[in-house]
Amino acid sequence: QVQLVESGGGLVQPGGSLRLSCAASGSIFSINAMAWYRQIPGKQRELVAAITGGGSANYADSVKGRFTISRANAKNTVYLQMNTLKPEDTAVYYCNADLTTYDSDSGYVRQDYWGQGTQVTVSS
Repeated sequence: QVQLVESGGGLVQPGGSLRLSCAASGSIFSINAMAWYRQIPGKQRELVAAITGGGSANYADSVKGRFTISRANAKNTVYLQMNTLKPEDTAVYYCNADLTTYDSDSGYVRQDYWGQGTQVTVSS
């Protein structure tokens, strides 16, 4: 099975920075896109940033110029560097991976996986 383990969330003052990490492990054959989403209670989960296997990234308008997504393919890890944080960035952040697994019973299977979420709170 596949696990996505996130780390790096916490409490930070407005204007501060945090770096989130998400490591994928398990019977992974290949990872296509990886992404970060966030969710505020009572609202839909929204895409924050995504990155393809080739390194092409896209961002939500609300975080452009402040957040940077990157990935270390050899480590099956995606990062989200968050700078100039604002109170409205407060949310639970979730890692997502579109990946293909392989095992002798199921063969190749491509599907989405999610991390457990990490809380980011921006407050003075």
